[in-house]
Amino acid sequence: MVMNAAKSPSITDRAARCLFAVTVCLLPNAASASFLAGEALDSFAMGMAWFVICVVPIAGIFLFWKLHVLPEKIAETRHHPQKDAIHVLCLLSLFFGGLLWPIAWLWAYTRPVTSYLAYGTEKHDDYFHEMGDRLRAGKLSGEEVEELIEELDAIESKARLTRKLKALRNELIASQAVPPATALSGGTA
Repeated sequence: MVMNAAKSPSITDRAARCLFAVTVCLLPNAASASFLAGEALDSFAMGMAWFVICVVPIAGIFLFWKLHVLPEKIAETRHHPQKDAIHVLCLLSLFFGGLLWPIAWLWAYTRPVTSYLAYGTEKHDDYFHEMGDRLRAGKLSGEEVEELIEELDAIESKARLTRKLKALRNELIASQAVPPATALSGGTA
């Protein structure tokens, strides 16, 4: 008998449950589906529709384009020797639905061993032109100039230097020949 008394709910429990059930039944009448009503709701919905129709596709196309040129930008910052080929692969990836994009991404992060064996460097020609610009701005140390000359000599031993790279090599050699004191004072002592 003690067990039956513990299982049967008391009158206060029943009343609390009934009050809860009545409260739950009355709540939907007080709820509203939107924070706006009438004409304001229509205006807001129309503005939201125009935003989704006009802005979202433009933003999606922009993000898609930025993602597809990312391997090209990575290859450019890493002075990849085959950055032009990576650029072409990124463009082809746009026409093939992005299927070639992972290959371009992996290619941008790799250094081809055969490039060094064939050309004597693993950097694109733009790297040397950027270093030439730094030389003209006076931002290269003597050690960096020597390293550049050595790299250009290694390229020349494996393959023919372009006209621009020959001119840069001659400019680097000429900058080494000028003593630092006369270079600063303009050539007069």
